[in-house]
Amino acid sequence: MQLVQARVVTEEVQGLAGFYARLVGADVVVNDYYVEVPAGAMSVGFSKPRFTEYPDPMAARPAAPPPGRCHVVLDFLVDDVDQEFDRIDSLGVCWVLLPTTQPWGNRSMVFRDPQGNLVNVFSRPSRTA
Repeated sequence: MQLVQARVVTEEVQGLAGFYARLVGADVVVNDYYVEVPAGAMSVGFSKPRFTEYPDPMAARPAAPPPGRCHVVLDFLVDDVDQEFDRIDSLGVCWVLLPTTQPWGNRSMVFRDPQGNLVNVFSRPSRTA
C-alpha cells in the first residue's frame, strides 16, 4: 500500500487549489468541485465536503466528521528553504515560523494557507560530522 494523495475538503476548492498550484509551481486546470495538484510523487487534492459525506448504513443521515476535531499539516520538502522564502512570501501567506534550523537538523518554515491550514516547507541540509 502506498499513500498517493492528501486531500483537503473545502468549500473553496478553486481558490485553495489555485494557491497550492502556485506554491508548488504546477500548471493545473482548476474548477469548483475537485482538483488534484501534483506535488512530487504525491498530489494534494481538493474537493467539496459533499463528496466526502458517505452515508452511514446504520444512520438516517450522512455521517460527517465532527467540526474542529482533526488538524492536518502538509509537509513539502525543498532543496533550500531560504531560497524558497521570498517566492512563498510573495504569495501573501501568514507566517507562523520563519526559516529556522530545528534541533534535529532540518531547516523549516511554517505558514498558514488561505483557509488557515498549516504548511511546513523544509529541507534536510547535508549533515557534517
